[in-house]
Amino acid sequence: MAIKVVLAADEALTREALAELLQLPGDIEVVAHTGRGDRVLGLVNGHQAGLALLDVHMPGRNGIEVAEQLNRQRPGFPVVILTCDARPGYLQRAFKAGVRGILTKETSIRELSRVIREVHAGGRHIPAELVTEMLAVGENPLTAREAEILKAAEDGRPLSAIASQLHLSPGTVRNHIHSAIHKLKVGNRISAVHAASRAGWI
Repeated sequence: MAIKVVLAADEALTREALAELLQLPGDIEVVAHTGRGDRVLGLVNGHQAGLALLDVHMPGRNGIEVAEQLNRQRPGFPVVILTCDARPGYLQRAFKAGVRGILTKETSIRELSRVIREVHAGGRHIPAELVTEMLAVGENPLTAREAEILKAAEDGRPLSAIASQLHLSPGTVRNHIHSAIHKLKVGNRISAVHAASRAGWI
């Protein structure tokens, strides 16, 4: 019986080409595809899919957020992530979300098909170089609130605007930013945002 796959990627051309190519061997069936992450769970349930193949960057929900949602709703459900942005923070979140397959977009269709079969059968495929990079960076030291505030600070807006957006007091925002600066061992807010972004923590 063919492996039923839901494919989610934001670029229509890439998504449609993948859907066609993955089905050529005959043992993989792309039962649905979408350009939005917030539609994946419904498609997985509606089509009784056996695996989700997710791009990292999508509107609605990104691939990591979709994997986290699937892990909450359907623990152990097989997920393979495709990414051109393998930042350590993304990999750490993917691991915690139960993702068992991570591939870069330079992967061939033959290799992708092999990994889909491997993960569907209960295996795992994480390239060694990605694991090495993740271990070198270490665990994310930021709290969820610190990461949220740094994310809001990416465009350089003032503390008062961040506080208003997140419904916090300016003092609370300031304290969280100072804590993040200390944890990331940088000198200021801009450097903290850059360091957290490079690592994939925001």
